[in-house]
Amino acid sequence: MNTFKADIEEIRRRAREKMEDGAVTAFYKADKDKVIEVLNEVLATELVCTLRYRNHYYNAKGIHSEAVAAEFLEHAKEEQQHADLVADRIAELGGDPNFSPEGLSTRSHAEYKECDTLEDMIREDLVAERIAISTYGEIVRWLANDDPTTRRMIEEILAKEEEHADDLANLLVRFGGHDANGH
Repeated sequence: MNTFKADIEEIRRRAREKMEDGAVTAFYKADKDKVIEVLNEVLATELVCTLRYRNHYYNAKGIHSEAVAAEFLEHAKEEQQHADLVADRIAELGGDPNFSPEGLSTRSHAEYKECDTLEDMIREDLVAERIAISTYGEIVRWLANDDPTTRRMIEEILAKEEEHADDLANLLVRFGGHDANGH
């Protein structure tokens, strides 16, 4: 049986050694600067998604607009929560969360697109969710065991993005008259 054996005195000594590093200890194996850079891209993605969902919420019109707008608002709030989680993690790692509107769209994995119809809004949001699912899945694999805290956070966000994609695909079927493949 494998048991965890650690030299507690050595751990205590190391913990006192670089206290200004906060959450980053000698056991942190990831490239911290690269993780912060990638997390700032995730932050930009979440902010762009928040803005796009809010735009769609306020511009939703049509027979089904009330139900769809409610979904857009719920997603906007959850994307903002994701942005806050990511910004917190960037700060914990000693980085600066980049909230600058300048370059936001180029840092983001997803695009900000305004649409005229409910169906187009749902489609654009679904595309953005699918992009987030793909890129966040890659981030999880990239982090592996080098930064388990960040990996778990991204996995939790990924699960919510998958839920959003499922919600949107179901809306397309209900209100767009098409299946999830556009047929």
